[in-house]
Amino acid sequence: MNHTPENRPSNEDPVVAASESVADGADDEVVESNRRLYGGWRWLLFAGLAIAYCVFHLVVLNMFPLETWSFRIIHIAGALILGFGFYAGARFADPQGAPARRVLTSLGYALLVPAGYALVRTVMMYQEMQAGAMRIAPEVETWHFGYPLILATAGAIVLSWGLREARHRINPADLVLMVCALAVAGYLLVIFNSPLRASTGTSFAPVGLTWSGIAGSLLILELTRRVAGLALVIISAIFLTYVFAGPYLPGFLGYPGLSVGRFFSQVYTDTGILGPTTAVSSTYIILFIIFAAFLQASKVGEYFINFAFAAAGRARGGPAKVAIFASGLMGMINGTSAGNVVSTGSLTIPLMKKVGYPGRSAGAIEAAASTGGQIMPPIMGAGAFIMAEVTGIPYTEIAVAALIPAILYFLSVYCMVDFEAARKGMRGMPKEEIPKFRRLVKHVYLFAPIIILIAALFMGYSVIRAGTLATASAAVVSWFSPNKMGLLAILRALHLAGTMAIQIIAVCACAGLIVGVIAMTGVGARFSSLLLGLAGVSQLLALFFAMCISILLGMGMPTTAAYAVAASVVAPGLIEIGIQPLVAHFFVFYFAVVSAITPPVALASYAAAGISGDKAMGTSVASFKVGLAAFIVPFMFFYSPAMLMEGSWLQILRVGVTATLGIVLLAATVQAWFFGPVKAWQRLVMLVGALCMIYGGIYTDVAGLAIGTALFLYQRGRNGGGAQPVTSG
Repeated sequence: MNHTPENRPSNEDPVVAASESVADGADDEVVESNRRLYGGWRWLLFAGLAIAYCVFHLVVLNMFPLETWSFRIIHIAGALILGFGFYAGARFADPQGAPARRVLTSLGYALLVPAGYALVRTVMMYQEMQAGAMRIAPEVETWHFGYPLILATAGAIVLSWGLREARHRINPADLVLMVCALAVAGYLLVIFNSPLRASTGTSFAPVGLTWSGIAGSLLILELTRRVAGLALVIISAIFLTYVFAGPYLPGFLGYPGLSVGRFFSQVYTDTGILGPTTAVSSTYIILFIIFAAFLQASKVGEYFINFAFAAAGRARGGPAKVAIFASGLMGMINGTSAGNVVSTGSLTIPLMKKVGYPGRSAGAIEAAASTGGQIMPPIMGAGAFIMAEVTGIPYTEIAVAALIPAILYFLSVYCMVDFEAARKGMRGMPKEEIPKFRRLVKHVYLFAPIIILIAALFMGYSVIRAGTLATASAAVVSWFSPNKMGLLAILRALHLAGTMAIQIIAVCACAGLIVGVIAMTGVGARFSSLLLGLAGVSQLLALFFAMCISILLGMGMPTTAAYAVAASVVAPGLIEIGIQPLVAHFFVFYFAVVSAITPPVALASYAAAGISGDKAMGTSVASFKVGLAAFIVPFMFFYSPAMLMEGSWLQILRVGVTATLGIVLLAATVQAWFFGPVKAWQRLVMLVGALCMIYGGIYTDVAGLAIGTALFLYQRGRNGGGAQPVTSG
């Protein structure tokens, strides 16, 4: 963690020296406001737990596989224990203020008694089952396990909201929650490794499954609140309310209903929490978080940003173009849009303002570029892994299909930036303020882990094996750089990975809860029938409705959870109306991603506004404008599947080229600048030409090319290839 001392070599290579680097600190760990900062034995304990957690996953995934449900249960339990250890449920106590009230502290320690008793009872039940018992007596599961577990879990959650401790200490309420997480996992392991596993969701299910499901759901919701905010928790609560309120709702929303016992005895299975989202977080996501941590520890992220500055820093509006390149590169190793904004935006936004961009534009450009990192192959912010898990389509096919849309998105943002810089007469950064390209080229081998990852995937290696090879190569490559990874650095990387993984694992488990509700209540199937009815009127109307639902579900949620929920609700309906599974899931995925820059709740834009100093809503609207292409291109997946590499190479080439030209015209339309100022009537004609070429049909391509050529010749003839900037614009 970044509060521990680090010894840096004094003879640093110029590539990382202060005079040659503008990205110092880009790879430093971001410490959230509610993250505890331990010292001494506490730091050693939790650092050791985080390292052990990552090593456990590496060993299981590569050498000694575990039974699937058991592995996922341990995966979630480990994240809960680490999460409650690292993240506080309330603000920290003021170091100079009064200590926590003794009554609350004593109550926290008192709750350790029922929590510990439930854990001890779990051990006793395991011994009983091992001795040959077919099942545990219901009264034992209720009185000696269920009631103490629920009392401790609910009591500790409520207590943690008001119990404030110093930042370097853990409060007793969180110790209780850690014990409860162990008790839930222990009971589930006992039951799911016995014949009783087949009884989930029936009247024969052990009552302890219901208690474990309730307690486990509460623990997941509370950790999600701490690490991802209230948005996902509120949406989960709405879905959980629907389970029991649904039978009383009219028409489309009504369903026969589920009892508390039946629902909660099945929600902690592969129908819900242990389903596709946790399947992905326990394999691909945790592995690529470890990979990202190794890259971060070897300062590859700083190199990416320095490389982007050297390549684009001197161009007009240079820092904005750097933000695009850097965010695309960092997006390959960063799992969230807002996290990408924080890591690159803290460098690029102040520099954009320095060369003349208003704070709102600077924040909007960074938010849009960082959001694009989520659709950039090969990692795609973990969304591709969930797509592969849900659809059964090989991951490599998904990564290839994402290539043209990702290029179009970043080209769109680049053109928006370039045209705005031209319109306002902006210049690039001075030569002496950017790293020297010839020196950075000497360290181009730092791209090797990414290249090895891509090569291994396309050579036929599994995603897990490819990710492991890439992680190992990151350590090996570092030995040729100034930031060599020895044993201590590797342990620091594993520690970093353990803490980085908590948020995404909690989010995936919480999304699994929502997916379970959708599966058990059948609301997804009813939504499919609604889309089918709309498609009978107009497929475009059905797609528009699906877009609105995907964005609505994704507002305020991390990308992974947004896609997981939308894939359960919206994608089946799109497939039902005849859209190919790959096209349907990409459509949903894109709108789940761009919900991060869609007003009114735009997480990436809010993060950028915090750095730029502008208003959050204004930045959200501006980032929506910059990322406009991402709201148009997904519709073209349906009308022109060649954009997703579906079709002959000639079709793919034609669609790729014309869509590229269309994106340039779209950016010119938005920024009112092509080779000079663009009048209102020209913008309208440009918009028509842009949409014609993005659409992808032969006749529309010809029409779009004709419009684009005519406007190009008109602008060149009128402005002679350029025009004086309109500085007031």
